[in-house]
Parts: sequence; structure tokens; C-alpha cells
Amino acid sequence: MRLGVDVGGTFTDLLLHDEKTQRTFEAKTPSTPEDQSIGVAAGVKLICEKAGISPSDIELILHGTTVATNAVLEGKGARVGLLVTEGFEYTLHLAKAWTPGPLFGWINMEKPDPLASLADTRGIPERMNARGEVVRELDIDKATALIDDLCSSGIEALTISLMHSYANAEHERALGAIVAERFPDIPVSLSSDILPEFREYDRAITTVMNDYVRPIMKRYLSRIEDRLKQEGVSARLHIVRSDGGLMSAAAASERPVHTVLSGPAGGVTSTVMLSRRSGISKLLAFDMGGTSTDVSVIIDGEATISRSTEVGMFPAKVPTLDVRSVGAGGGSIADVSELTGSLRVGPRSAGANPGPVSYGRGGTEPAVSDANVVLGYLPPVLLGGDMSLDVEGARKAVAGIGETLGLSPEDAAKGIIDIANEVMLGALRVITVQRGLDPREFGIVAFGGAGPLHANAIAELLGCYPVMVPPNPGVLSALGFLEADFKNEFVQTYIRSTVGLDPAEVWTRFEELEGKAKTWLKEQEVSADDASILYTLDLRYEQQGFEVSVDVSAHHVRQKGGMEPILADYHALHERLYGVRFTVPVELVALRVVARGATPPVNEKAPGGEGGEISAAVMETRPAYFDGAWHDTPHYDRNKLGVGSRVEGPAIIRQYDTTTVLLPAHYAEIDEHGNVLIWPISKGK
Repeated sequence: MRLGVDVGGTFTDLLLHDEKTQRTFEAKTPSTPEDQSIGVAAGVKLICEKAGISPSDIELILHGTTVATNAVLEGKGARVGLLVTEGFEYTLHLAKAWTPGPLFGWINMEKPDPLASLADTRGIPERMNARGEVVRELDIDKATALIDDLCSSGIEALTISLMHSYANAEHERALGAIVAERFPDIPVSLSSDILPEFREYDRAITTVMNDYVRPIMKRYLSRIEDRLKQEGVSARLHIVRSDGGLMSAAAASERPVHTVLSGPAGGVTSTVMLSRRSGISKLLAFDMGGTSTDVSVIIDGEATISRSTEVGMFPAKVPTLDVRSVGAGGGSIADVSELTGSLRVGPRSAGANPGPVSYGRGGTEPAVSDANVVLGYLPPVLLGGDMSLDVEGARKAVAGIGETLGLSPEDAAKGIIDIANEVMLGALRVITVQRGLDPREFGIVAFGGAGPLHANAIAELLGCYPVMVPPNPGVLSALGFLEADFKNEFVQTYIRSTVGLDPAEVWTRFEELEGKAKTWLKEQEVSADDASILYTLDLRYEQQGFEVSVDVSAHHVRQKGGMEPILADYHALHERLYGVRFTVPVELVALRVVARGATPPVNEKAPGGEGGEISAAVMETRPAYFDGAWHDTPHYDRNKLGVGSRVEGPAIIRQYDTTTVLLPAHYAEIDEHGNVLIWPISKGK
């Protein structure tokens, strides 16, 4: 039995899969921001009760966490000391001289303090060049004195990031050995271990970020393992990486920077699986939760991997799934600006506590969920009757917005929904239209607790159909964790022109990286049958400022083949991504080895029965507000809609973990995999 756990800003989602019976069980509990482990433990207890099993029956727990992300965004990380090459003490302050545009953004920019302060930074007398040759010998005596001074000042973690250490890590390792001997209790990260790549700022900030969140992650993982033991859970705990892979809890506590986009990764992984199973090659992942919405693009059954991301205003050069996030969710608060008198929605969120007004936990400001309640889109009870909503409280709160704007409660609620939709639409435009992709060629997968509430309206604006609502949309990210593979990358910077380059010189350098990959797979207890290794080269046109990763077959590496087919693949990939290819020489930048460990697929039982008389699935009929008027709208029990069932809008489809809104002039049909597919009636599908 495997358990996926996704901790969100409002709810903690859990999905339990029994491989023997091919059954799944789901549960949602309120998140506990003050200590996420409390909500996780409560969720484990609840789902075990629902499945009728003992906590000790769970064999594996796969957990996505926002602990690292929140620590950086909230500025609540550890006090980090930083050792750099003498003369480069201002690396984190100079950064990349980036400011937000246009001019107004620059004027209002509040530049955050670096994650390691200048007072906690020391310049070490030493220097390597880009070829890894010693230009200035490491002064051990001065370095020891500087380390003693810094490590005695109260720092909680130490980063060592020296110039060109990616080419030769000898000096970093020597400094690490000094710290380990004299201050064994202080955790140390070497940039040559965390990010052995060129570009000194990226390498320094990524390694500092790792140390900034490392003590917090260690404490969190220790707490959660203790709480799970108290509940009788003896399962192994694995953490989801930002690129959708898995790592052990021990590895996550040492390299937490690889978890900065852990939460959204599960939903993207599940969308990839849905694309492959449904045969719909182009899909947009639309994950709307209580606090934020995450969107991404799936093409030909594959997600895009980015080599860097941003956490707040800080870059992190780690492999991540290409996800765009905006501060719009079910808990996003609506208010009227005192300055302009206009309606605003988000990014402030009611969170899990107190939550929206309709949750009845003390919230007083209207949120997007309250607007859905007022319009009749959300029923008075959620979670299968476990959670009752305060309908009158929500209406009163939204009416307050309406009075200020001179609108009825219904029109105020509709305005809140429309603005939230536009914010989310902006994120979808960024990942499609602004990248030359036509959203009308894509379907959209709606998940998260609030995704199916808004997806039909989003699709209508963008023209992307079908809207796909999977069987477990509210806990789809947790399902994605169950379908994730173990994954890690090993990289070596190697900058050379490919003109006149001996290919054997490249392929032999893969051997050391491959050895590291195999060692890591053994540490993660991945069996030989499930293990695989992928090879890539990072290439760019000479004088270009970015690289493109090109896959290389294992056979080509073993046979030490020529560079011609690799370069041909590069030109074609560059043209597909950016619409142009050049005739200038190509430059090799880095070699990468990706280690993967496959996990068993989640094969759920197919939904039972064919679609019969849908009147049997009607739970009740309630008024809902569409197109400026109230309509008597049927509410359907999704569990009673079989394969082939067809429902015409307007309608509300209810299930344990979410509610789907079907707009007028649309219809929904259940496909062979149990997905709800929504199309405009005009499409005539």
C-alpha cells in the first residue's frame, strides 16, 4: 500500500492505493500551517479509518511539501554563513542586475536582503581559473582563522562557494574538511556538490538557498517521522522533487533546495499520465487550490523540464517542472481598493485558518469560495457531508462588497469570479500564447479542490477543449506522487567548441557521472530492473546566453559515435523551441546524466457499468446564477454516472473531493477511463 500526501495552503490531500485490490481511497483534512506535520498525521489517521486498515499496513509514503518554498518566501530560514573567493564577497548583492519592468516596476521594487548577509560572508585567499588550474594557492592558516571567526558568530549553516569550483573542487573540499573538524555540528554545503556548473551567482545563490532551508527541513522531517511513528506508521518516507522525481527523506534533508517546487510537481506528473492514457497529446494542467493556481503545458505526453526557477525574487538553478503559479485560489480574498474604488481579488488568501467566511471558522473577508457559494455553484455541504458551509454568512460578506460597488450580491459574486478567472487566464496565456502555442489546440485538465469549479469558464475564454475532470481531481497531486519515479541529475560543466572536437573526449567524461548515478540509485534502494540512466548534452550556439539539452542514446555513448547526429538534433530542437536555426558553430556547455528508478503504475479499477438513465444520478435541484439570471440547476452524484453518461448544462456535478460546474450550452460525457469530458454543444461531438 502506497500513500501520497500533498500539503496545500488550505487542505492536506491524501490518496491511498492498494496494489493488491487496485482500489484507491482519498481524504482531505485542513492544513496546519503552524506545523504541517499535525495535519499530515491527522490525514493519515483519517484515511486509514476510511480504508479499514492499520497504519502499519502502509509500506511507502510519498510526500510533496512546501516547507522549503515557504521558508524562502516568508524570510524565515536559517542564518547562513558564506565563504567565497577573496574579492567576490558581494556576489549575492550584485546578483544579475535584474529589475522588474517596466519603469514603474523598477521604481517600486523592494530588493530583498540576500539569504546570506555581508556580515556573515568571508573572502578566502585562493583562486582557480575556468580550466580548474590553481592561480592562487589556498592559504590554510588565514582560511582557518576566518572560519573560526565566522563559525563562532552563531551561524546555523555554512555555504562554501568558490570561483570555478565546478572545474576543480579541491579548495572547497579542503575548507569543508576544516569546518568538519573544528565545528562538526554546523551543516556545510559545497557548491561543487549542490550545483557543479558555471555562472558563479547561480551556483552561490542555489547553494546558499539549500543551507537557508536545510535546518528547517531537517526539523520538519524529524517531526513528521516522529508523528507518523506515534500513529503506528512504519513506512518509508520519500519526498517529491521539483522535477517530479522522488528522493529519500534523508536526501531531502541534505539537499532541500531540490524540493522548492515539490507541491505542484504531482499534478503535472498526473497530467502526463492522463495524456498518455487518453491519447490527447496536448493538455494544459490547471491546478486551482485554496491559496494559488499552478498551470503547465503537456505536449506529446511529456512535461517541460526547466533548469532553473524562481522562489520569490531569488533564482534557484535546479531541475524543475515548468510550472507557472499565480496567487488566485478558492481562499483568495476580495476587497475594494480605497485608492481606486475597484474590485481586487488576491493574492491575499484566507488560508486554512480562518479560511473563507463560508467555512464558519471565523473568517470575515469574502473569498472566491464564498462567491461560488453565493452563485449556487458550491452546495451547502462538502466532503461527502463532513463539512457544512455557512451560506448566509458568505452571502452577507459578498453583499458588503456589492454595497460598496453598487451591485447586487449575485453580480458582486460574479465579478469576484470573473476577476479570479482573468488572473488565472493570465498565467495560461504566459505558457501558451507568449510561447507561440495556440491554446485552442489544447485540452485542459481541471484539478485541485477548486479547479473543476472554474475550468469550464476558463476554457470558454481560451477556446481550449475538452475540459477533462479526472476521477480524483481534488487529490490528483497526491496521485501524481504515487506515479512519480525516483530521479536525480548529475552534471559536469565542460565548455568546448564542437568544431574539431574529438567525440571520445566527450563520451569518456560520462563514465564518472554514470558511476555517481549508479551509487545514488543503490542508496535509494532502487532495484536493477527498475533502474535506468539517461544521457544529455547541453549545447548552444557560440556567444548564445542559454543552452538547450539534447538527449543522447546509451548506444551512441557506448559506441563513442560522432557528433553529427547530435548536432542535427540540436538544430532541429532549437528551431522547434524558438522558430529559428543558425549556421554559426555550436558550443558544448555541459554533460548530464539522469538516474531514474521506476515505480509501479497506479492502475485503478475502471468505472463500473455503462451510462444508463441519468435521472437516477440527480441528487437535488437548486438555484444557480448563470448569464445574469437564476436557473433551477440539477446536482448530479458523479459516482452514479457510468461510462457514456451525458449531462447537459447548466448542471453541477458533485463528488467527495471537488465540485464541477457545467455551464449552459455545454455538455459533459464520461469517457472509458472515468474522466468527465466537457465540450460546447456547438462542437457537435
